[in-house]
Amino acid sequence: MRAARDNVGRLRQRIFKAAQAGDHKRVRNLQKLMLRSHSNTLLGVERVTELNAGRATAGVDGEVALTDEARADLVARVPREAATWQPLPVKRMYIPKAGAGHKLRPLGIPVIFDRVLQARVKNALEPEWEARFEIRSYGFRPGRGCHDAIEAIFNTLHGRGARRLWILDADLTAAFDRIDHSQLLAALGSFPGRETTRQWLKAGVFEPGKGFAPTEEGTPQGGVISPVLLNVALHGLEQAAGVRYRTSTARSTWALATSPVLVRYADDFVVACHSQQQAEQVKARLAQWLAVRGLALNEDKTSITHADRGFDFLGFNIRRYPNGKLLIKPSTAAITRIRKRLREVFQKMRGATVLALIQTLNPIISGWAAYYRAAVSSGVFSLLDDYVWKLALKWATRRHRNKPKKWIADRYFGRFHPHRKDRWVLGDRDSGVYLLKFSWTRIVRHQLVTGGSSPDDPALADYWARRRRKHKPPLGRYAVFQLQRQHGRCPICGDYLLHADHAPTSTEEWEQWFRVTRKAISKHSLKIAGGAEPGTPDRDRLHLVHTRCRRSASPRGGIGPALLRA
Repeated sequence: MRAARDNVGRLRQRIFKAAQAGDHKRVRNLQKLMLRSHSNTLLGVERVTELNAGRATAGVDGEVALTDEARADLVARVPREAATWQPLPVKRMYIPKAGAGHKLRPLGIPVIFDRVLQARVKNALEPEWEARFEIRSYGFRPGRGCHDAIEAIFNTLHGRGARRLWILDADLTAAFDRIDHSQLLAALGSFPGRETTRQWLKAGVFEPGKGFAPTEEGTPQGGVISPVLLNVALHGLEQAAGVRYRTSTARSTWALATSPVLVRYADDFVVACHSQQQAEQVKARLAQWLAVRGLALNEDKTSITHADRGFDFLGFNIRRYPNGKLLIKPSTAAITRIRKRLREVFQKMRGATVLALIQTLNPIISGWAAYYRAAVSSGVFSLLDDYVWKLALKWATRRHRNKPKKWIADRYFGRFHPHRKDRWVLGDRDSGVYLLKFSWTRIVRHQLVTGGSSPDDPALADYWARRRRKHKPPLGRYAVFQLQRQHGRCPICGDYLLHADHAPTSTEEWEQWFRVTRKAISKHSLKIAGGAEPGTPDRDRLHLVHTRCRRSASPRGGIGPALLRA
């Protein structure tokens, strides 16, 4: 798979370079080559059936591909059936909407074969648009994420010299569901996968209990290619807002002194303006531009405010103080949600063992802390640790109502962490597993991606290599050290140990990342060849390996999950 990944990566770079040079004919020829690539098919199957969090969710045909035999069958089917395949309707599902109480977010789940084809088309389409996308667009793009958007806002608003202090905080109404198909297809132009994309858009929706419904607008949230299509549909938003640059290169950007600055993450964006009047004008222009594309501002969630009063964006509260200092913290709503989540877990697991409780809570704590570690979160982390400790003590006391407090403390709490002197850590004395704390996650300032840099740009290979080395995953010291020693690769298959469908972009996705990583990566003792001197004995050394590789190798030495304690 490593060879396939390298092949696809090189072809993506060639598409990017041709698009950057304006060589339209070469772009189309390379995209056709990508759509025929066997390596692209292999990566598409891997992404859909192994890396994607929804790999076990079936479409309307009820099929999934979770075994090696089923994956091999998918790989063989693609060249035979792709040209004549008629996309099937997506299956409508509903999941809780983050930060919206009991509201549900609709998802459209394509069948597994359509997902593989979409992953292939995405690799052909995305690098062309990566060479064209706006510089301060950060959502659903390789090498970019929520923290880049937050850091871009910080750079715009901090300091005494900041002038764009009126904020248009905008949100689009059901953006995925309302994209105009004709406008989107026109933007794709002569892209070789355009007709297939049109068929996906028009495939319709099947909702259990309600039946089939045609789709005349929108792209289903849940499709592999949908995030890229949303970015294509919203390309040009900066220009519509009146953003103008003095210079614009892959490495640096400077907005004109009188220009507003727009920072977008998917369908959420903010525009920093010089005055309230300018913000009102920008809002009116954007409303007109969006209407042509079938989209509209959500008036309930769109507001104009001054940076001194603060505003929430992507789960963070951003507020500027009169001395020019800008503080970015977890929002009050985000703190309320995590407290509620923790409280519900303790309530639901009243009769569970302490080990089961810890195994449920650790990914939640790790995921939330990983997302907010780039903000001013130390105080919030400490407050949440106190809150969890009170919940844990209450949980333990309820289990043993007739036991004295000292007995409960000795049974459930202690100095479980080998490198910390904290004596009040909840743990399981039989297994040694213990509950993590928010405050154990180090605060790390995020480094903003430079200008319009893209991982698909071959000229910036060194930049992205340095950036990957600096951005360490939020794991334990041993895991980080071992990953560095192994250059991030599994010694058995040679492929990268840590990859995901995309970089986690929310506390929920970080939680999922921790759960998946714990299952996917294991410690394994491998035989290391002796030294150069004759007679030097071979020796065993622990490595991090893919769990699937460990199963296929000799079982000797496998000792379980390595990256997380619980």
